Amino acid sequence: MAFGIKGKIRLGTLFLFFLLVLSGGTSIFYFSLLKKDTQLILKANYESLIYCHAMQQQLGNLKSNPDSVIKTFEENLKLQENNITEPGEKEATANLRLHFEKLKAGSNTDTALTLNIRNDLQQILNLNMRAMKHKNTSALNMASKATTWLTLISVLVFIIAFIFSVNFPSVISNPISQLKEAVKEIANKNYKHRIHINNKDEFGDLANAFNSLAQKLDEYESSNLNKLMFEKARAEAVINSLKDASIGIDQNNNILFTNQQALNLLGLKATDILGKPVNEVISRNDLFRFLMEKNHSSPFKIVIDNKESYFTKETNTITKGNEELGVVITLKNITGYLEKDVAKTNFLATISHELKTPLASSDIGLKLLQNEKTGTINPQQKEIISDLQKDNQRLIKIVSELLDLSQAETGNINLSIEPVNVREVIEFAVNSMHQQANDKQIAFEIAIEDHTKPILADKEKAIWVLINLLSNAIRYSPTDDKIIITAKNNNNSKVEISVKDNGPGIQKEYAEKIFQRFFQVPNTLSLYKGTGLGLSISKEFMTAMGGNIFLKNAGTTGSEFCLQYQSAS
Repeated sequence: MAFGIKGKIRLGTLFLFFLLVLSGGTSIFYFSLLKKDTQLILKANYESLIYCHAMQQQLGNLKSNPDSVIKTFEENLKLQENNITEPGEKEATANLRLHFEKLKAGSNTDTALTLNIRNDLQQILNLNMRAMKHKNTSALNMASKATTWLTLISVLVFIIAFIFSVNFPSVISNPISQLKEAVKEIANKNYKHRIHINNKDEFGDLANAFNSLAQKLDEYESSNLNKLMFEKARAEAVINSLKDASIGIDQNNNILFTNQQALNLLGLKATDILGKPVNEVISRNDLFRFLMEKNHSSPFKIVIDNKESYFTKETNTITKGNEELGVVITLKNITGYLEKDVAKTNFLATISHELKTPLASSDIGLKLLQNEKTGTINPQQKEIISDLQKDNQRLIKIVSELLDLSQAETGNINLSIEPVNVREVIEFAVNSMHQQANDKQIAFEIAIEDHTKPILADKEKAIWVLINLLSNAIRYSPTDDKIIITAKNNNNSKVEISVKDNGPGIQKEYAEKIFQRFFQVPNTLSLYKGTGLGLSISKEFMTAMGGNIFLKNAGTTGSEFCLQYQSAS
């Protein structure tokens, strides 16, 4: 018959209660026997001794007070007759009664009769004394026996209780310990761990349920692991198939993945980088340290097999909701694009240079045709020559801008940086654009702050940039208007020159794009559209001189472009 945990606890408690009852019952049993023997001794023998001693005492007073002695003797004799308990005591008591009756009927001073009475009393005393001794011996034997049995029972109960107290808790604690260890194993993802409890109780049921759970988790883990391994292999295949070198870093700043292209660039093996902390790889690889620096975004050069290659770095943050899971660093090989760009730049430079000479010759020829010394032409021919001259000037300007752009792209901008007077730059640029401004009745308003510091710049390039801004301002300003040119010292040891017009303005979304090559603001109201290169070249020149150009205000009314230079003092 199988017992549950509650039944086992109840059975164990009943067993301990049985041992307690056995020990207590045995003690009570022997104590009852001893009590009974003691009471028998007191009642049956001790009282007889008292009666006999009382009668003996009365015999000594028989002569002095015979009536009182006989009365007291009679009372004690009757008590003795009612307390006969030992063999022979009845006969001795009868003889005592016989002799006492004779004593009452005869002379109270009969010595022989008194002696007989004393003998009878002594006989009764002896019988009770022997009985008391015998019963005392019996009681001592009983006490010894009781002590022996109680000792044996106590020792047995102690041994059984000790064994029970040592072993019984393990019936509960051992399965609990096994369950505790099993839970730890499951928490550590050891789903193959099983509990071996064969008890037919709640622990056995719990162990079976736990083993079933572990088996299900093991099956799920195996199935999920296979799926994860498959997805991992597929992800690795996809990453390795990418032409761009890619490095993944998790939220704990450990290297999560890298493809073969990245390993080739870094000169490392997969085992040298995968799963390693970023700081550890940084300490061992200079290129990886360079890639982890956040301020490097421009193209950079890497020499691979004695061949120069150019790359750009892109850093993409991977997020899930508001949680950042990591980053992916991608290196794009732009060597081919760079080579094509260089080829394009060289081509533009060559074509521009080749076109500039015949265009200049054409310009001279058109001027000669306009000269009356070469011959007389009619008004219609003059108009045609004038139009041709304007188109030729435009082509010359475009070719010049293309040459300047080629210089900027190749980094071959020849600069002579020196302290330059701001007033000289502004006056030269204004004088150069005076005729163009007069054609539209536009006036220049110049405001140069007192004590304006000289600027560090290439004078020729500084004038070119300002002329480009004035040309744009004239082009987009309404007729009979003004352009404001200001110059002042700025904070941080800089000098600021601004050109402000009242044209249609430039929207905020185009504030940065206008400095890109060939970009033109959509829906412009000007009938004349430039090449979209002037501001781009100006940006290149200003950057090369250590300055900056930007649109100060963006809106629908007027534009203000600012040039910032480092001051010379």
